[in-house]
Parts: sequence; structure tokens; C-alpha cells
Amino acid sequence: MTIDNKARILEGALNVYKTKGVKFTMDDLANELGMSKKTIYTVFPDKGTLLYEVVDYTFDSVNELQSKVVNDPELSLIEKLKTILGVLPDAYVGVDFTQLYVLKGKYPKAYARLYERLENGWEQTLELMDEGVKQGLIKDVNRVIFQLAHEATLERFLMGDELQKNKITYEEALRELVNILTEGIIIKE
Repeated sequence: MTIDNKARILEGALNVYKTKGVKFTMDDLANELGMSKKTIYTVFPDKGTLLYEVVDYTFDSVNELQSKVVNDPELSLIEKLKTILGVLPDAYVGVDFTQLYVLKGKYPKAYARLYERLENGWEQTLELMDEGVKQGLIKDVNRVIFQLAHEATLERFLMGDELQKNKITYEEALRELVNILTEGIIIKE
């Protein structure tokens, strides 16, 4: 199986997840992709492994987009900071990430990986914050508290049902979170 087929299966899993959530079956995925379950199982031995890889695939896409944002000369430092805090690749718009709490009970390795990926990858954000402080654009806030606030809120979005109950999409919640966090640290002129 080629890397392209692995990526195709991961993308297919995300597409099926959009409509069925974590409870999608491997039959659903096979139908989505127009391939046999046997072919899928040659790449991913079980659904838990697939979901673990989907977590990495999703976060790798986010990290790639964050790098593009950080290196975009057209964006101001504040625009870069806001964008990387709320980055969501176009392919993931409409994905209901709030259903991921199901992973904890049924797919604990995928859940642990999700939790681990939420806590890592802060280097670019913290560098932007340091530069923002040097330039006098943002307050010199405690980075640990800032990071914990962002992570804890995202975890709550992902692991609870409050967004669903209040008919708030993950994208809307993420946008609002970034606005609250950044407007609270931007120095007003």
C-alpha cells in the first residue's frame, strides 16, 4: 500500500467521521473509499490504530498550516498569533470534533494520543508571543497559564457536550476562544 493510499484512507475516515462520528464502521469507510475492508486492514489492523493515525494526521495538517502562517510575510505578528491559535485546515471545517470524547472509553490509545498532541507543538506560538512582547504588542503574560487555558478549553470543547447542547460549532467555539485569549493580551493603543 502506498503512502497515497494511506493518506486516502485517513481522508476517507475523516469524511465518514463528518457524517457518522466516531461510531462509523469499517464498512462505512470501505463504502466511502470504494475499496474492500480487507484492503483497509492491510494498512490499519484495526479501527483503534486507524483512529490513532487520524489524530496524528489531523495534528500534522494543523502544524503544517501553522508553519505556513508563521512564515507568511503578509500577516502581522498579531494576525499570525491569532491564526495559529485557531488554525483549522479547510478539510476539517464541518468536522464535529466534539464527539471525540467517545475515544476515551472505546479507543484509549487514540484518546491518549489526542491529549498528548493537544499539549505539544507550542513552540511557534510561544516564539510569536515572545516577539510580540519585545515589540510591545502584547502583554508579558505567564506562558504556562496561557497555554494551559487554551489547552484546557480545547479539551473541554472536545470532551464534553456543552457545544452541542448550545448549538455552537467547534469552529465557532475555537474562533471565540482565540478572540477571548488574544483580545485579553493585546495592548490597546
